[in-house]
Amino acid sequence: MENYYSLLGINWNSSSQDIKRAFRERAKRLHPDIAGNGAGEEMRKLLLAYEVLSDQERRYEYDRLYGSFIKKAGFDYRTFLQERRDDPKSQAKLVFFDLLHLDGERALAVWRTQGGLEFPMDKYLDREDWMDCAFILAEELQKRRCYYEAFMLLVALIRAERQRPYFKHFMSELEGILKELVRFRLKSSVNKETYIACMETLLGLGFPPREEARWMRSMAETLFQLGEMHAAQGILREALKRDPRLSYVVQLKQKLNISCPP
Repeated sequence: MENYYSLLGINWNSSSQDIKRAFRERAKRLHPDIAGNGAGEEMRKLLLAYEVLSDQERRYEYDRLYGSFIKKAGFDYRTFLQERRDDPKSQAKLVFFDLLHLDGERALAVWRTQGGLEFPMDKYLDREDWMDCAFILAEELQKRRCYYEAFMLLVALIRAERQRPYFKHFMSELEGILKELVRFRLKSSVNKETYIACMETLLGLGFPPREEARWMRSMAETLFQLGEMHAAQGILREALKRDPRLSYVVQLKQKLNISCPP
């Protein structure tokens, strides 16, 4: 398999401007007036290398395929990525590589070193790889009881899926994982303020009104515990608008001095 980077005389982390500059310089050397008429094959290879590496999607696919190829030839692709600590794209690939090779501990270590939830992997991986990576990462986080981080990744995935489907038939399972996390794990793993913020995030994801009503009921309970009486009253009233038959609200309505929804 041809090494397009070597053909252009550039590094794996070269920018698009570096690629363009290198192509122009090499193309000049292969011009018939300089290299003669026998350089046609070299020029063809150079042009192909430029076309692939100057296209972001084709370049990423080439990097992935070439990485597999050179690993078979004795090249340690993981070590190659690991040594590029100052290149966030390589580190994003490293996280995904480790996850795909069932090494969650190392994947999480790299992810946290890069900033965890602040690391914009969607910027460095193509969309489908990012979504697969984020889902596997969320699973690994749940195994380690890092429920807030898992929640935020799942929320990001559902937002992305709502905008443009990728998981498609798997979407109901993804939503189920998020709802189970919220129902059984999240509240006890974060402080009350963070929990309220998480519930507010859920309300913007387009779930059915009855499900939103249950989350709003939980928000009202938490706001009451925080002493935010007015806010708790308001959110419970909104919950009852979404689901007038909402269960487990009798005592909460008494605490909040709400006789019935307005």
